[in-house]
Order: sequence, then C-alpha cells, then structure tokens
Amino acid sequence: MEDTASRNAYWKANIRIILISLAIWFICSFGMGIILRPMLSGIMVGGADLGFWMAQNGSMYIFIILIFVYASVMNRLDREHGLEE
Repeated sequence: MEDTASRNAYWKANIRIILISLAIWFICSFGMGIILRPMLSGIMVGGADLGFWMAQNGSMYIFIILIFVYASVMNRLDREHGLEE
C-alpha cells in the first residue's frame, strides 16, 4: 500500500513539473512572441523589439533553460523517492 502511495505521489509531482514547464514555454513562445508582441514593441533588445526577439530567439533560449531546470528538478525528485540511478 505504501509503495502505491509513493508511486502515485511521484507521478503526481512529475506531471505537475511537466505542466509548469509547458506553461512557461507557452507563455514565452506563443504569449510573448505572438499575442503580446504589439505591447512589447517599445522595449528594445539587441537592436530589435522584445516581441520580435522572443519570437525569433528568446523562446529557444527559454526552452534550453527549461531542459536543464527540468533535468535538475527531476533528479531531485528521483532522489526524494529513492529512484536515482
């Protein structure tokens, strides 16, 4: 019984981490690059407005950062549940 509860807690935490990562990625890529682009046009980053920069470069940088953060958080979660390699 305890094993099942631990397994369910692990997967619940795993799904929560995935959903948070997807929400951040969606906000940065679709939200800031497309929906909020007109509002961000006055902020300049590297010679281009922030909305254009997020659509072209920023969302890729955010995605790469999310990969490393996800790996780190999942390693910690694995250690907490005794599933580390």
